Amino acid sequence: MSGYVGILVSDPWLQNQFTQVELRSLKTHFMSMRRESGKLTLRDLASRMSRLKVVGENLTEEDRAACIQDLYQNLDEEVDFEFFLKVYLKLHAHASARTGSVAKNSSAFLKAATTTLLHTISESEKASYVAHINNYLGEDDFLKKYLPIDPSTNDLFEIAKDGVLLCKLINVAVAGTIDERAINTKRILNPWERNENHTLCLNSAKAIGCTVVNIGTQDFIEGRRHLVLGMISQIIKIQLLADLNLKKTPQLLELVDDSKDVEELMSLPPEKILLRWMNFLLKKAGYKKIVTNFSSDVKDAEAYAHLLNVLAPEYSNPSTLTVKDPLTRAKLVLEHADRMGCKRYLTAKDIVEGSPNLNLAFVAHIFQHRNGLSTQTKQISFLETLPDDTQISREERAFRFWMNSLGNSTYIDNVFEDLRNGWLLLETLDKVSPGIVNWKVANKPPIKLPFRKVENCNQVVKIGKQLKFSLVNIAGNDIVQGNKKLILAYLWQLMRYNILQLLKNLRFHSHGKEITDADILQWANTKVSNSGTQSRMKSFKDKSLSDGIFFLELLSAVQPRAVNWSLVTKGVTDDEKKMNATYIISIARKLGCSIFLLPEDLTEVISFLSFSTCLHEAYASCLTTAAVCLN
Repeated sequence: MSGYVGILVSDPWLQNQFTQVELRSLKTHFMSMRRESGKLTLRDLASRMSRLKVVGENLTEEDRAACIQDLYQNLDEEVDFEFFLKVYLKLHAHASARTGSVAKNSSAFLKAATTTLLHTISESEKASYVAHINNYLGEDDFLKKYLPIDPSTNDLFEIAKDGVLLCKLINVAVAGTIDERAINTKRILNPWERNENHTLCLNSAKAIGCTVVNIGTQDFIEGRRHLVLGMISQIIKIQLLADLNLKKTPQLLELVDDSKDVEELMSLPPEKILLRWMNFLLKKAGYKKIVTNFSSDVKDAEAYAHLLNVLAPEYSNPSTLTVKDPLTRAKLVLEHADRMGCKRYLTAKDIVEGSPNLNLAFVAHIFQHRNGLSTQTKQISFLETLPDDTQISREERAFRFWMNSLGNSTYIDNVFEDLRNGWLLLETLDKVSPGIVNWKVANKPPIKLPFRKVENCNQVVKIGKQLKFSLVNIAGNDIVQGNKKLILAYLWQLMRYNILQLLKNLRFHSHGKEITDADILQWANTKVSNSGTQSRMKSFKDKSLSDGIFFLELLSAVQPRAVNWSLVTKGVTDDEKKMNATYIISIARKLGCSIFLLPEDLTEVISFLSFSTCLHEAYASCLTTAAVCLN
């Protein structure tokens, strides 16, 4: 969140060691440790740091105690957050020195481990993404003075430093994600404006499904190449895979035989659907092998040769399948793709080297350009018999993106399928409330026996009750069976608990009191009233909120310079309400709110998902922006 680092850490050296996301996670751990006994001393750290990865996994309690004793004399000295961070860094360095490297799959809360010599970038990927940017943003009114970018230089990372390019690229991937009225587009931006653009970019990237764990605005401002390129890669991937679902491409029904297979297809991630499509066409072409990845299985370019022959036989070259050299065959494949009018995204060398990102981009673009599926409506009419789960799918999308933003061990593609073994729910619970999961009785995937999944989900329900969730008639088996309504009900309460925990940890004004919905409602009305306007919200279900005016006034009260009122509509017609809603979401994200909503969620005033979430996040943003809110 904007302003979060400055409040939590005053020491400039410490600020430079961590990203904002890392500090937030460590702050949660620190507050949890301190709550156990009301205070935290050096002597306590050896046992309580066992929950932290790297120092907890690679050092025993005796190791940690010995190290702390060597470093500090008074073990009864009370530890504040900054002192805790310094101890953590020393223990982390000790653990890394002992193992020789950072533990696999651990969260390495050290910038030095993630931003220096360990990371290189692929020049082929950079060239491909630069070509993509030049193609899709070359005529943008603001960016055209900087484009085209020369892929042989590092201009991409320089141009990305003000945040405008990344924001615009997000809108190319998912149109309308960012209201461009909210982007700061002056020729020369001051540090605050640049930071706002990157905050808007990061929160919007999370909202379309990018994983941005351990990436902060400073990483982009400093042009850290591997992080910038990684973000661009994710955004482009989302754009290229956007059509790989039944809503956008109902012809995909040709890949399945019955309704059970349709349900399975709908639950697959886009990459898996792309592989299934590719193998479906390869089988038609008489290709005997099964392609399971976009790396080793396509290195010899044979699969590509058969795929393009079945999609565009009029452009085929008989030599493609007779040549022995894979590099020569790869060149012929790309010539075939050129004749089809497909963009390359990769070179022949990238094919034979098995570049997974570029091969995925290449196949996805072929699918977009020519998918070879039937245009008959016989099968497509089957879709009309499926239940209309528009609202459920919107909620699933919001919770999925929120859980992925926490940095779990596995990316979630569908909450109804991917949470059924309970493991990812346990991981999420542990991130929201560190130490609450009993990992000794948890069953780690892959889980073959159904009752092991039920054991995990039973612990999920038990912890939910411990956290005072309303879980009437919800059992672990409901999650295993994929009961959509019950899973969504649990996730709503979990997401709400996470936000309330953040507020509890930042209770500058609450004096230790638990913060309720009523408190936030009162805060919102008081904040708006104190700014000199008469607007008021009666409840989270207040239909008058649909015009967006109250929330814009609240955002303006939180940060007076945030809202440009000349861009706000009266919110009378549906189009005006949607324009305001889009602007609200972008301004809120620009101020640091992680909001996983669509404009429709605001205009329809869906109480449990939209305004409650927005107001909780606005409240958190206010509490973490001292210059604005300490009044």
